[in-house]
Amino acid sequence: MLKQRLLTALFLIPLFIGIVFVLPSYLVASLFAIVVLQATWEWGGLINLPTRAERLLLVSGMLNVLWLGHLLSASSIAVNFLLGVAVLWWCLAAWWIRQFEAEHDIPYGRYLGRDVWAGMLTLVPAWLALVVLHANPALGPRYVVFLLVLIWVADSGAYFIGRRFGRHKLARLVSPGKTWEGAAGALLVSLLVAWIGVAALDVDDGVRLQFVVICIVTAMFSIVGDLFESLVKRRAGVKDSGTLLPGHGGVLDRIDSLTAAAPVFLFGLILTGNT
Repeated sequence: MLKQRLLTALFLIPLFIGIVFVLPSYLVASLFAIVVLQATWEWGGLINLPTRAERLLLVSGMLNVLWLGHLLSASSIAVNFLLGVAVLWWCLAAWWIRQFEAEHDIPYGRYLGRDVWAGMLTLVPAWLALVVLHANPALGPRYVVFLLVLIWVADSGAYFIGRRFGRHKLARLVSPGKTWEGAAGALLVSLLVAWIGVAALDVDDGVRLQFVVICIVTAMFSIVGDLFESLVKRRAGVKDSGTLLPGHGGVLDRIDSLTAAAPVFLFGLILTGNT
């Protein structure tokens, strides 16, 4: 399985980086939208929509929401508001994970009514953050690639350090394979990547420390995104969200960390004036 995962990653990572650097922002936004629509299809399976027609209806609704997001992306006020909502959403998701560990239950219905809204809040702000980040003339593709590298490295650090040194379970019921040692490893390698990013991205002297802190917080929330998708899969009784990517499961399995990390990263840059 590890060999299959590595081969898939060796194909996808250069492809993604090439897309981000070569294509104009409107095409990047369109391709990212296709990824989100596939993830939406998989989400429909995780929330047990009984028919293909209902899942197609969910995908159609997501397409309309993404179009609305495209229209709102021109307004900095709207973008800032939606990113703020996304950060609050992921804080709530972290609390839900804690509740599930403590009570073996998650109070979805008390707050959202339907899991459809959870999918929208999980996927749309991440897409919007990546699109806005890529189109920003001061940041652009370099920051998108840096964010992807930050998350990939954090995820890999958590995996390998957790396997070697992991002893204490991070979320025993949600994701038994993850450990506190692995999480610490993710933050440690993220710190290293952040300081490399300071030099590679020519971050201004006055905001370098703030940038590093943003990267660490982003890595922390990437773990929350990963655990939240694991929680949703746990409720659905499945191991993977899909079978599209050999060795990796579905698209949602590959972007779970990014769904939380992307809006947090851009929101942090905006708050600290890095944009």
